[in-house]
Amino acid sequence: MSVFVNQLGFYERGEKRAILPFECRQFWLINEAGDICHEGETQEFGYDKASGDQVTVADFSAFTTPGKYRVKAARAVAESDQKSVSVEYSPWFEIGPHVYDKLGHDLMKAYYYLRCGCDLTEEYAGPYVHKACHVGKTVLWEDHDAVIEATGGWHDAGDYGRYITAGACALAHLLYAWRMYPEVFEGKSYDIPESGNGVPDVLNECRYELEWFLKMQRADGGVYHKLTTARHAAFVMPEEDLKQLYALPVSSSATADHAAICAMAATTYRPYDAEFSARLEKAAKRSYGWLKAHPEFLGFRNPPGCGTGEYGEWDDGSNRFWAAAEMYSLTGEKSYHDDLKMFLHEKKFPLMALGYGEVGGFGILAYLLSKQGKSADLMARFFQEIVKDAAQRVRTSEECGYGVALAEWEYGWGSNMGVMRHGMSFAIADYFGLEEKVKEAAKTIGMPERFVWPGHPVEPYVQGPREKRGWSMRDHAAAELDYLVGCNALGISYVTGNGENAYRYPHLRPAHADGIEECMPGMVSGGPNRHRQDAKAKEVIPEGTPSMKSFADEYEAYSLNEITIYWNSPAVFTLAYLTSKESR
Repeated sequence: MSVFVNQLGFYERGEKRAILPFECRQFWLINEAGDICHEGETQEFGYDKASGDQVTVADFSAFTTPGKYRVKAARAVAESDQKSVSVEYSPWFEIGPHVYDKLGHDLMKAYYYLRCGCDLTEEYAGPYVHKACHVGKTVLWEDHDAVIEATGGWHDAGDYGRYITAGACALAHLLYAWRMYPEVFEGKSYDIPESGNGVPDVLNECRYELEWFLKMQRADGGVYHKLTTARHAAFVMPEEDLKQLYALPVSSSATADHAAICAMAATTYRPYDAEFSARLEKAAKRSYGWLKAHPEFLGFRNPPGCGTGEYGEWDDGSNRFWAAAEMYSLTGEKSYHDDLKMFLHEKKFPLMALGYGEVGGFGILAYLLSKQGKSADLMARFFQEIVKDAAQRVRTSEECGYGVALAEWEYGWGSNMGVMRHGMSFAIADYFGLEEKVKEAAKTIGMPERFVWPGHPVEPYVQGPREKRGWSMRDHAAAELDYLVGCNALGISYVTGNGENAYRYPHLRPAHADGIEECMPGMVSGGPNRHRQDAKAKEVIPEGTPSMKSFADEYEAYSLNEITIYWNSPAVFTLAYLTSKESR
């Protein structure tokens, strides 16, 4: 099938588009009975650099009748060659109010499948069962005679490691999704052991990771950077990974992220469990106390003999800023407000970053959503940063034939996280009522402000199809989700178990070792990576392949097809925003 579309479908309202990588003048919407329910003329976009395709757009936003459909289109040919006309179809998709119910469930249920230290039973895991794993003693890398109890948490990615900075990023996405769009999660069961206990399941699942966070803190407040074996396990089930577990040395970035997420969670869980909230607040203050006692950057690099994920950073400015903002939001104490202003003045970091390495955007959210007193100057500055970030991404999206806010050179490791992070950017701008300001900025943003790297020249701007008919923040956020679940140059849904052509073989140890053909649903793939940083990727993807097509559904191709907890989480956030918009 060479007509690309969101394979799950569309809400009745809002933008609905299919992408045709060939010349075509007309398209039709066909129902399951074969009837033509809608027809329209296509819009020619032209050459799309990221995919290498000549793109035509089929826009059927005006069609709102619930049902199951697919797009039919005929390739345009010369009049003298009518006999060779070929008809192309899209995968089936639905229009209606519940098209994303399964996706929302699966994206969150994925975290249960990644739980460490407990049995996954058939009652909750279906066929994807395994025994409690990684329950042996954990020793300190620096002192093998020192033992800590640190069971629990989520396996981070395709491996069985657990990492504080990565976990903090995932928790921030999920907890802010809850804080900003609570109506989306209320009453939702993810079929986990805690379901029905009076606490929303999104918070039940996050607590499983938070309990592990508390175990990773030293008595002096410093936080161990990660907990792993010395080397990644073979492709075995988690309970078969019996190598020695180590807590790797404290880092200032991990300690700052720990302070931030514990402070944020202390507020979040207070209405449900005052004792747990108090534990989190105490831990946050201890971590922040360690940061005050150690103002210098204490980075992390794998010591000799350790070959697991590093998650190293080059500075901790954004981490300390986030920690100060969350501590101020929690306590209202002036000292934290003074600290966050100091970090803004003394440190240089991207303010709207929402990843694991740069976390300034979480600090902005903490401040703007706080119930404490706020500086008008800081609020204005933060709103300006939100507008600038969203406007830059609007420009990028409009310059892409597939409507996704990634430039051609940005398809690197975990590109799908970037896609969903940009969905978050659009959602955040809309949440704070900044859509009109983003529209103004997107029209006037100059070349120096465009988001580019040295050596990557800015292409001349061409007005996109959305601009010609008008657009909303919702349209742009929805386009990011459309890309993730099929409206991309390979026609792949990058979420297991969701979509007619969903990828099936992630770089995920239990998914390969369990002997079950179908992967557990809801796992977001890293996605296309033009750098192909592993041997399998280089073997199966030819040099010069366009960026958006630099993907293969091969479990050995970890630079393309790994999963992580912080690639699912921005998808949860973006989907929560879209669902919230639909319910209003």
